[in-house]
Amino acid sequence: MRAIGYVRVSTEEQATTGVSLATQTARIASWADLNGYPLHTPTFADAGLSGAKIDRPGLAQALAVVRKGDALVVHSLSRLSRSTRQMLDIADHLLKIGADLVSISEKIDTTSASGRMVFRMMAVLNEFERDQISERVSSAMQYKKSKGELVGGVPYGKTLLADGITLVDNDAEQAVLSEARCLHRDQLSLRKIAVTLAAKGFRARNGKVFAATQIMRMVS
Repeated sequence: MRAIGYVRVSTEEQATTGVSLATQTARIASWADLNGYPLHTPTFADAGLSGAKIDRPGLAQALAVVRKGDALVVHSLSRLSRSTRQMLDIADHLLKIGADLVSISEKIDTTSASGRMVFRMMAVLNEFERDQISERVSSAMQYKKSKGELVGGVPYGKTLLADGITLVDNDAEQAVLSEARCLHRDQLSLRKIAVTLAAKGFRARNGKVFAATQIMRMVS
């Protein structure tokens, strides 16, 4: 009967105020000591990986060493996964081999029917939280676009003002866009459009001939 620890932080959390790997590891060690579980070493970790990512080396290693009677211990369910489907798959896998799942923050485990019920509810809420964050980010980006503000890199045909936010038309590049779209309406291939623009002296920002992918974005 061992405690198999798994810890994770995402890149965003490392840069802000997330619970560090060291803190998670220490709390897992304290839980193991308090509950009489020998702690397997090392504690498995994934640094800078999203909880929505399925392919995580640290998690795969932790699941590979878990055996009957062990407990996979995490600081919180969000550290284990942000995907309800993946979280339930992990719980089913542990159930089949006779191991338990313990989340310290939520104070739940899967050794009882009530614990399994709470676990499934928490898994659903975790995914709901992730979806809400995604929606907020998407809405914010759409709002910035509608205001003519920068989102990502400066698109071809635009110039970024000194405020670092506002985008305005770049007349020279807008002329290239208009020419490319006219050629596209004449049903020229992307490659032919690039060749024609080059023949007219038009070049990409790096001074090279436009690539087919660039032409595609220009005429879309």
